[in-house]
This record gives sequence, structure tokens and C-alpha cells, in this order.
Amino acid sequence: MTSMIRTKEITKRYGDLQVLKGISLAIREGEVVSVVGASGAGKTTLLQIIGTLSRQNSGTVEINGIETSTLLGNKLARFRNMNIGFVFQFHQLLPEFTAHENVCIPGYIAKNSRRQVEKRGMELLDFLGLSQRTHHKPGELSGGEQQRVAIARALINDPAVILADEPSGNLDTENKNELHSLFFRLRDEFNKTLVIVTHDMHLAEMADRMVRMKDGLVVARQEARGKV
Repeated sequence: MTSMIRTKEITKRYGDLQVLKGISLAIREGEVVSVVGASGAGKTTLLQIIGTLSRQNSGTVEINGIETSTLLGNKLARFRNMNIGFVFQFHQLLPEFTAHENVCIPGYIAKNSRRQVEKRGMELLDFLGLSQRTHHKPGELSGGEQQRVAIARALINDPAVILADEPSGNLDTENKNELHSLFFRLRDEFNKTLVIVTHDMHLAEMADRMVRMKDGLVVARQEARGKV
């Protein structure tokens, strides 16, 4: 199986603080990888660099064979929009828009057919069990519903890669379990490649592989259960 994501000796420094000290990873297409470690280990920084939201100081990042450092400006923004979906702990939904409108925004940005984007948005909300909540704004949705809207938004442009940063951190046990199961449906039904930064060891151990970080380095890699 080919590598969907490959990092080679990436480093990141903020002033005198070196956050990443040479991270090399190969993540296969259709693989779910969890990244764990104490706060300050560099997990979110690594995810941001893989997601092209931040630039490494040295080393390379490849996604689906494209070295992201070769892309600049609008080309980088379009690559990110079409190839990477993001799921954050705090959802990052726009409060003035409905669930359906929030889901469709990345499709509009990509300048895809409005009709097709809105049709796809409805299909994703239905897939995620939100067909009755499409016209509700985020403030009218539960935390679990908001997170599912955020996942639908991440999927709207059919990206190969989904990056999630503490996605279940603000959810209760029932919604956590539903969200965890959903990530593996995305792998099994849509062949998505997922990288999930988490402190939740239940979720981390469900992954195909778990990567442990400490002080800006990968200190352990292990096969996990790979199933719900």
C-alpha cells in the first residue's frame, strides 16, 4: 500500500524553543493513525505542518506525492482545500450560518458547482444522521451534532486526508463513542486516511497504528487494534 503522507526530518522552532526535532513518518493510504503524548510534546504543531497550516523550518512533507513546500499562495490554499479536511476540538462552525451552509462553505470556496455542492452537503448530513437538523444554526445543535457537522464540512470536497485535533475532547461518553465509530466508517466506506491527535487512549488504541511523541520527537510506534 502506498504512502499517502510522508514526513522526513521535519523541524519547527519558535524563537529559542524547538518544538519539533526531526519527525519522520510514513502513513499509508486508508490508514488511521493516532498521535499521543503529553501536552507540549509537539502533536498539534505536527498536525498543523502536515495540514499546511504552518511551515516547517526544515525537512519535507509529502501528501499524495506532492511536496507541500513547493506550493505557495493560492496554489497552496487550493491544494489544502481539495486534499485535506480538518476536524477541530471546538468545531469552528460559523454561528450565523445553518448546518447545511457551514458544510457547503469549502465547496463554494473551491468554486465547484453550487448545485452539486449543496446536493453533496445534504447527502453528507443525511449520512451523518443530521437530515432533520440541516437548517439549524450551531447554537441550536448539541456538541455531538456540531462535531458531525464539522466532519461533513471536512468531507465536502472529498479530500483524501482527514486531520483531527482532539476531536472528542469536548464530548460526553455517548457522543465520543459515536464519533470514534464514525472515524472508522470513513476509513472503511470512503478509504480516507486519518491522522488523529488525541489524549483519549480509547480512541488512540482503536487506530491502525499509534505514534507516541515526547519533547518534539517520535519515541514509539506501535500497531493498535485497528477496529472499533
